[in-house]
This record gives sequence, structure tokens and C-alpha cells, in this order.
Amino acid sequence: MTIEFTVPGNPQALKRHKHFKRGDFVGTYDPSKNDKADFLAKCMEFRPEQPLLGALSIRLLFTFSRPSMHYGTGRNEGRLKDSAPGYHIKRPDLDNLIKFVKDALNGVFYRDDSQIVFIKAIKKYGHPSVKIKIDQLEEMPWTTTYNHQQKEIPYVT
Repeated sequence: MTIEFTVPGNPQALKRHKHFKRGDFVGTYDPSKNDKADFLAKCMEFRPEQPLLGALSIRLLFTFSRPSMHYGTGRNEGRLKDSAPGYHIKRPDLDNLIKFVKDALNGVFYRDDSQIVFIKAIKKYGHPSVKIKIDQLEEMPWTTTYNHQQKEIPYVT
């Protein structure tokens, strides 16, 4: 089974949990909780009837809007500069973007994010959105080049 969809809007990164103390009580809270709920609400129309089981592959394309400095001025206004990068190499970090999506979809699209055995993710510039593709993988037999010292798993494309 494959689920593929695009969520419009700026990609969000997972924020670190915060800790607080009130008297003798020490607690934690998730500052991304509301953002994850909003993101999941945008994804709900694409959810499977039941959370996916087994090994999963997830591909993520995080697209950010370009800053104005990527465009020319004067008679070149609105034209992309030759020096403008294609990849988004600024913050937020890719791993925090991935964690945000995995956490937001957890329990609805799949039982647990530990089922994800393959991830491919890219940050680039364009129309702000997050493109998500989740594939349910079949169990892979070990390759014919079985080595008693090391099992080789074929690369998933």
C-alpha cells in the first residue's frame, strides 16, 4: 500500500520538550503539540482506515519559500538570481523536520514510528509545502550473497 499527499504551508520543525518545576513537582510539556495537531488535521483526509503495519518507507520533500534576497532588483525584479541556491541549507535542521512529521502521523498513519525502516528527505526552495509518501514494504529475503559473518540487505530505491 502507498499513501502519497502534499500538505500546503511552511514546513515545521519539532521543538524540544520543555521542563518546568512547581514546588516539588517537575513536569515536561511538548511545545509542538498544537502544531502537530494542526498538521495532522490537514493530513486526515489521506489517512488509511487502519494504521499501517509492518516495515514502512517514508519519503519527505520539505519545500520552503525563497527569501527576497534570491531575486534581482530594478529591471531584474522578480527574476531569480543565478547565484540563488536550489537546496534549503539554512535552519530548521532536516532531522527536526523529519521528527515533526513522524510524530504528527504516529498512531494514525502507522502504529508506531519505529516501523519506519527507510527515510529519504530533501529540503528545497519552491512553493511552501510538505510532500509525503509512505510505502508499506514487503518483507525482504536476504540476498543470494548471504555471508555468515554479515547479512546484506539490498538497497531500497
